[in-house]
Amino acid sequence: MNDNGTPRTRDLLVLKCGGAVAADAAEGIVAFAETSDVVVVHGAGPQISAQMRQRGLEIRFVDGRRYTTPEALEVVRESLAEVNAELVSAIGPRAVGFLGDELGLEARQVSKLGLVGDPLPSRPALVLSALRQGRIPVIAPLAKGPLNVNADEAAVALAAGLGAERILFVTDVPGLLIDGDVVPSIGADEADHLLGAGTFEGGIVPKLEAAVRAARLGMRAEIGATAVTG
Repeated sequence: MNDNGTPRTRDLLVLKCGGAVAADAAEGIVAFAETSDVVVVHGAGPQISAQMRQRGLEIRFVDGRRYTTPEALEVVRESLAEVNAELVSAIGPRAVGFLGDELGLEARQVSKLGLVGDPLPSRPALVLSALRQGRIPVIAPLAKGPLNVNADEAAVALAAGLGAERILFVTDVPGLLIDGDVVPSIGADEADHLLGAGTFEGGIVPKLEAAVRAARLGMRAEIGATAVTG
């Protein structure tokens, strides 16, 4: 439903792409935009880590999430802005870039992670306006504060706030891998069990957690070729 009360004529897809694949995702994003309204949320993990190493800053993760100091947050913002500009340029004239804190994205600070926030469902006016104009909003995951926000979690929060029908996580692997093979589908309860058992580690953990959350909210959720069902 649009803000003026009229139903949307096309489904809304929130597509989250990791920093490692952002530059190569443009063609697919444009293809999806032929049949759906598309909002893109991107990360910049590899770029952030490279810049932090270059500046001699400690790289530290807690449960797959980056611990963020004020010095690290400066790097995060610069890296996200750079990836955002590159992705907008690659998508073409329909794309419009935003930093999340400038949109007013809300998050609760997670003190044990420093300047990091858990994002809250959001329905930014600038994003809605861009969609009405046939544009493709491309959003970097920062929240007011500013706070660093995990891009997977930011994508779900935006999808929930915007009422998206589908969320797709595009990464540098073809889908959820178990014993080296792509799993075509996984239920939310099974995913919870495997996450609790420590089956996965690293960046796939927040990605799968986010997909499970989206599926339970009623969205069609996918990690690459893997469907995550509620």
